[in-house]
Amino acid sequence: MTAVAEDEPPSPELLRKFIDGGRAWVHVDEQDVPVAYALAELVDGCAHIEQVSLDPAHSGKRIGAGLVEHVADWARTQHAEALTLTTFTDVAWNGPYYERCGFRWLAEGELTPGLKEIRAAEAAHGLDRWPRGCMRREL
Repeated sequence: MTAVAEDEPPSPELLRKFIDGGRAWVHVDEQDVPVAYALAELVDGCAHIEQVSLDPAHSGKRIGAGLVEHVADWARTQHAEALTLTTFTDVAWNGPYYERCGFRWLAEGELTPGLKEIRAAEAAHGLDRWPRGCMRREL
């Protein structure tokens, strides 16, 4: 999965859209250095977690889980019914991790139009070279 690791980060313009929309959150360390962030958007009445990224040097500290919970708190203020995300199914720090955070895999028939659109864009970007799926956690 070198191609995924080497993929460009979101553009400053895209990040600005999330920031200006109040849909970007950053976790900083004791020195006020950013070590993780989360991006979310509303998709089909749910808060869709677009991205959670964490500096691997800070893994195991529940920072990612804390960001997911922060997104869940924001989602409740938006009256979202659930959290959704797309991720790799067989990568330990993706699908299985999110299952431990209370997410479940969605069957193809459960995908909303917005999730289908997201998956199509991911496939066009080449992410389907590895198994991916959609997940949901009720709020």
